[in-house]
Amino acid sequence: MAQRTVLVVLFDGVQSLDVTGPVEVFAGAEKHTPGTYRLCTASLDGAPVRTSSGLTVVPDRALAGAPDPHTLLVPGGRGTRRPDPRLTDWLRRHGPRAERLVSVCTGAALLAGAGLLDGRRATTHWAHCDRIARDHPAVSFDPDPVYVRDGHVATSAGVTSGIDLALALVEDDLGREVALTVARHLVVFLRRPGNQAQFSAQLAAQTARREPLREVQRWITEHPDADLTVEALAARAALSPRHFARAFHAETGTTPGRYVDRVRLEHARRLLEDTGDGVEEISRASGYGTPEAMRRAFVRTLGASPAEYRRRFRPAPSPAPSPAPT
Repeated sequence: MAQRTVLVVLFDGVQSLDVTGPVEVFAGAEKHTPGTYRLCTASLDGAPVRTSSGLTVVPDRALAGAPDPHTLLVPGGRGTRRPDPRLTDWLRRHGPRAERLVSVCTGAALLAGAGLLDGRRATTHWAHCDRIARDHPAVSFDPDPVYVRDGHVATSAGVTSGIDLALALVEDDLGREVALTVARHLVVFLRRPGNQAQFSAQLAAQTARREPLREVQRWITEHPDADLTVEALAARAALSPRHFARAFHAETGTTPGRYVDRVRLEHARRLLEDTGDGVEEISRASGYGTPEAMRRAFVRTLGASPAEYRRRFRPAPSPAPSPAPT
């Protein structure tokens, strides 16, 4: 198996976790299967860089002397707001040579600024997605997924999603068992699909200001199998259905129906990941009523059926302990 060089670009104002998260994943894979990855960090002049949190990181070399990478990884951070023109020029010239082009968080802005995302679908940190999309209209930015893969280009959302993407790349390169071993070592789950939303329903939606609406949000989360029609929820809030729907959207930024859909999907996902319950039982407990209704929701949102989701993202069971010697 040919060794893959992973080149990580460093610059002042880089987000440290955008660098160390993926680096730890690839380093763990190299430790598990020696000879598979060669890691290299480089800054414009080879000088140390100061991260957005104040840490100093010493690169291996200058970009001018960096090896041609298989995987070129560009992290994000405050330093992407006003990048050094020399860095943009280096990316524009060298980015197309990489077999795999990867960004973490707002590193997508650097790739986009170098024209490397034109005509592609991408993602970035939700808080910066609208701004970056406005600055780079030739790129189709989606603020929701944990990561997006478009051909040989892969972009991820904020901070820890870089670990998710790196694990997915290791799985592509070396197989699921190696990726699982690395994930266990880092004490993370190999379970988040790329098109999973960056936030849970509760985090994605704002918390309502008024107590009756906040109580409805809590009720939905705690009772996904209940009658969660607008009429039933409006009755709990002591409002007319029309007034409730308007007020809920105004205070949470989403409709009651979309909020319910997301809560039910998350509840079903957790049961598929963490229990051995059957699909029919989970569909009832999550408020879908029938396995077919749940299957349609999963395929529409995650691109996988419940059974496929469970196969891909439920952690493998630990091996049974060996019997004690007699």
